Amino acid sequence: MKKVPALLVVVITHLYVHAQDPHFSQFFSSPLTLNPAYTGKFDGTFRVAGNYRNQWPTINNAFTTATASVDFDILQNRIPEFDTWGIGIMGMNDQSGDKILTNNFLAVSTAYHKALDENGYHVLTVGFQGTYANKRLDISKANFEDMLRADGFTGTTQEDFASNTRNIAINYFDVNAGLLYSGSTNGYNNFYLGVSTYHINRPKESFRGGNYILSPRATIHGGGYMPVGRITTLHASFIHQRQAGATETVAGAALAFRLNEDEDNETNLYAGMWYRFGDAFIPYVGIEFAGLRIGYSYDVNNSSLNTASNSRGGNEISLIFIKKPSDPNRRKLGCPKF
Repeated sequence: MKKVPALLVVVITHLYVHAQDPHFSQFFSSPLTLNPAYTGKFDGTFRVAGNYRNQWPTINNAFTTATASVDFDILQNRIPEFDTWGIGIMGMNDQSGDKILTNNFLAVSTAYHKALDENGYHVLTVGFQGTYANKRLDISKANFEDMLRADGFTGTTQEDFASNTRNIAINYFDVNAGLLYSGSTNGYNNFYLGVSTYHINRPKESFRGGNYILSPRATIHGGGYMPVGRITTLHASFIHQRQAGATETVAGAALAFRLNEDEDNETNLYAGMWYRFGDAFIPYVGIEFAGLRIGYSYDVNNSSLNTASNSRGGNEISLIFIKKPSDPNRRKLGCPKF
């Protein structure tokens, strides 16, 4: 563009100049946006997950992101006993600049989890994901630089969007893939390490017919959990990702306090802290009961943006429900949790 829309400065800077995808502070509670290899990787028959994030709410609702997903395993009686084949569907809505830019994504993923030992404690996974993306820009809500007058944005812009007077949109197909190793020594602990790459096919993304190419996002993540007391378990995790020269590193841990004695249907209270290096502290609290885990986090911004954000980075809530198998004699699987 010859002139930059004043209200879209934050949107363009964050999404296009640095080419960053929408992200969650609770990355560990958004499995299908983190790594396609997470598809079907849980101890149960199916999993439903949902996430909502409102980032920098004091800056005109700069970014709001929501996802919903479901995944499950298939062909249980046709593959080796400790192998799992997962299928998942995920939808995501991301709105930027007070809903001027709206992104909608629909993804289908699959992953095969191959047991490496006779007990199924060590598993190697490969996963793939295909995504249909729709991005829509509502130019009727945008205030352009050449519209600025003494009494506000009351002038007429000379920006040319062809015959469109309200919405312009682009659509594309995206390909993602990932690997994951998960291990356990006894079924009551777990450790894992994964890598994933998004936008492998480098789709074109431009509202003006240019050749802007969406840069791949490379991610490495890992963590684990282990009992540290009779009723206490330590969960730790980290993520490092890079996209078009922009990087993000988050690391932290939470303690789980078991509130009942039922190992097959635990009630846990979680409290912990993550830190996004150079940006924000992320306190986290959560509760888990009847297969449902609800988590809440709040970014406390400590970067140079805290003047504009008043140190308010964003609210985030996550929900994960896992349907447990009905067999009371089943072997408990050690799967990534945070």
